[in-house]
Amino acid sequence: MIRVVDLHKSFGTQRVLRGVNLEFVTGKTTTIVGTSGCGKTVLLKHLNLLLTPDRGEILVDGTDITKLKQKELYEIRSRFGVLFQGAALLDSMTIFDNVAFPLREKTRLNETEIQKKVDDRLEQVGLEGMGYKFPAELSGGMRKRAGLARALVTDPQIVLFDEPTTGLDPILAASIHQLIARTQRTFGFTAVVVSHTIPQVFDISDYVAILANGVIEEIKPSNEFQASKNPIVQQFIRGDTEGPIQVL
Repeated sequence: MIRVVDLHKSFGTQRVLRGVNLEFVTGKTTTIVGTSGCGKTVLLKHLNLLLTPDRGEILVDGTDITKLKQKELYEIRSRFGVLFQGAALLDSMTIFDNVAFPLREKTRLNETEIQKKVDDRLEQVGLEGMGYKFPAELSGGMRKRAGLARALVTDPQIVLFDEPTTGLDPILAASIHQLIARTQRTFGFTAVVVSHTIPQVFDISDYVAILANGVIEEIKPSNEFQASKNPIVQQFIRGDTEGPIQVL
């Protein structure tokens, strides 16, 4: 579904991505792990070109999106859903209107069709009957669920999850991980998750990749990743401060 080839990105003198190569398998969940500040979110934002690379290719179904004009890029982005780190809900809108927003902006569905679709997605994420509330009236976990409902309401082929459990306690984090896994199985989208929460991510991922020192140092099926003899993988899993990973 997505292939990243020799991707480079710097901010001023800080080189963040130094030649990332990575493939995301269609219909599977790939989680990118790594230490805080290693560039995971920067990489994620390149996948639908929210950030533009200094060098490299990002191919979606074989099309290098870095070379597309704005109209063509807009069409590619319509295939993506995104769950942002803080859910990014609009405080002035109800949960229903937040979830309905992409449908009203990007489709020609009438209000009856929008009502049904939004109600379906809210039910699927466990927020049935909560559409009238505002974001400030919801708990952190419920806001994440609302953000997921919005990400799924346009039936995307690819969903990007940026640190989906940040700020949640372990029980809520586990429930969000389970929800991601369940919705991915239900809808069959290609999921890309950015996280540093282990070992929970191993349970929801088909593949796990580790970003360190600006490159992908290892990618393996989830069960094989944990057994990797790569010292970078083992340092990260154990949480050692000493090792080949440069701690920022």
